[in-house]
Amino acid sequence: MYTVFLAGGIASGKSTVAAELERLGAWRVDLDQISREVLEPGTATTFAVAEAFGQDLLDPDTGVLDRRLLASRAFVTRESVALLEALELPAIRARLAEVLTSSPCGAWEPACCVVEIPLLDRMEDSLGLADEVVVVDLPVDVRRERAIGRGMTAADFDARAANQPSDEWLVAHADTLIHNGGTLEDLIDAVAAWWHDHESQGWKGRGGAAYGRP
Repeated sequence: MYTVFLAGGIASGKSTVAAELERLGAWRVDLDQISREVLEPGTATTFAVAEAFGQDLLDPDTGVLDRRLLASRAFVTRESVALLEALELPAIRARLAEVLTSSPCGAWEPACCVVEIPLLDRMEDSLGLADEVVVVDLPVDVRRERAIGRGMTAADFDARAANQPSDEWLVAHADTLIHNGGTLEDLIDAVAAWWHDHESQGWKGRGGAAYGRP
């Protein structure tokens, strides 16, 4: 199965691309969901996080982690963020590797698996799991304008973007770029062209082209 890591900054259109690839027949894996799984009640990671940030994070009856309270403690300093990532990321990487060696439910055997990666720089050690890294490319000023137009505050966007890899870093680590500077229809057409190229080539190689309108 051909494995694609799909990345892009906030408001780049990454989720739209992932949804379209899923519609075309890809198996869609959400790394955010995996990150939630490793913090489910009873996991070693959950216990380690509670040990580091406070046992009161855990519900005494259910063991459920209070994610909001965790965020209020972890996302305060660079050191606390680094500590949380040091506890979470090894488990996330291990779980992703486990998922990618399994199969989707049922008899379905997709030709392609697309993994949505919110923070590609945090998963750099796992890039060897991917046959191709695809980045949805859109300049940060355009992404900021679009996010604000959808109701996000400028301060919220700036804070989130500051915690993500830069556009330059993403482009440098991409095998393929999907530009999202045009309309939604342009983006859908770019995804369709990417899919057609790979399907016609028998899902081999690592891309190398650019699709869509800059």
